[in-house]
Amino acid sequence: MSRLALIKAVLGPILRLMFRPRVEGAENIPGTGPVILAGNHLTFIDSMIMPICTDRPVFFIGKDEYVTGKGLKGRLMAWFFTGVGMIPVDRDGGRGGVAALMTGRRVLEESKAFAIYPEGTRSPDGRLYRGRTGIARLTLMTGAPVVPFAMIGTDKLQPGGAGLPRPGRVTVRFGEPMEFSRYDGMDRDRYVLRAVTDSVMSEVMRLSGQEYVDMYATKAKEAA
Repeated sequence: MSRLALIKAVLGPILRLMFRPRVEGAENIPGTGPVILAGNHLTFIDSMIMPICTDRPVFFIGKDEYVTGKGLKGRLMAWFFTGVGMIPVDRDGGRGGVAALMTGRRVLEESKAFAIYPEGTRSPDGRLYRGRTGIARLTLMTGAPVVPFAMIGTDKLQPGGAGLPRPGRVTVRFGEPMEFSRYDGMDRDRYVLRAVTDSVMSEVMRLSGQEYVDMYATKAKEAA
């Protein structure tokens, strides 16, 4: 049994009991082949809930600090997060964005499912912010379809993304696959990258019902 299967078997029932996820549209995720899951990011537990809501293993980028902790707690965190598909990347360095992009490309070229939060960070206030164009570069470089998704209610269970979450019901809603083959060979055209990204974010907004803010979430946090 793989570590992911073990974690799902052991912790899956506990997480389902605690968060009671209502999953809608899971049939939109292709059963095989590369696929990008792109959605909103409300709080820390989004990445804990996602792995139990899909039949396929899902890989995603996470801060390397989650796997570099010391002592028993640090080892348990590293075991858990790498087990559920997190790939640690140092995103604070000057080449952090490039490293994340190349990691996602490698996962997709291995015909796996890769999850990404195009906002680049958690929403500071529950609204949906402008997407970074890395999502567009990934789909155009690899040809992988994009399945938009929405996490709904996780911010109510863990306000501010800090502290222990409280029990409650959340919804994970997947939209229909989006493909952008009409833009083949245009992964360096900034207008195309913005158009693709905005179309994905429009679907995420429709699925989540969030208010959209045409501003990067990092800028909003700096201005707060």
